[in-house]
Amino acid sequence: MKRSMKLTTGLFAVVIMGVLAATAVRAQDPVKVGPGIYKTLFENERVRVCEARFKPGDSMPMHSHPDHLVYVNSGGKLQVTGADGKTQDIEFKAGDVLWLPAQSHKGKNVGTTDVVLIVNELKEPAPKAAPLKK
Repeated sequence: MKRSMKLTTGLFAVVIMGVLAATAVRAQDPVKVGPGIYKTLFENERVRVCEARFKPGDSMPMHSHPDHLVYVNSGGKLQVTGADGKTQDIEFKAGDVLWLPAQSHKGKNVGTTDVVLIVNELKEPAPKAAPLKK
């Protein structure tokens, strides 16, 4: 009986941690933490499409994305800082398309032009790779 209780308590703790982690990720939603920059254009159960419009000097606090595809509508220079604290300046050109795995970062427009991005977030997890056949 004690072993069953320990197992139940352990599973309960894992579930609670999962709920808290999901809440933390949700709290880092770019639309919520940067409503002056991000706006939702379309959303359903599989994808969310947002426009991110950075005017010169605009900055976004740390936020998270699932796997996502970015189309650069209007280019410019953004300074992007990852969750690990590493910062890089990225020059975006209109028409660029980028695939980015799930990540957290913050950004700032360090250029002189508006940077407009169309961000397509996937809500479904990446499929598992099929095992190699011999």
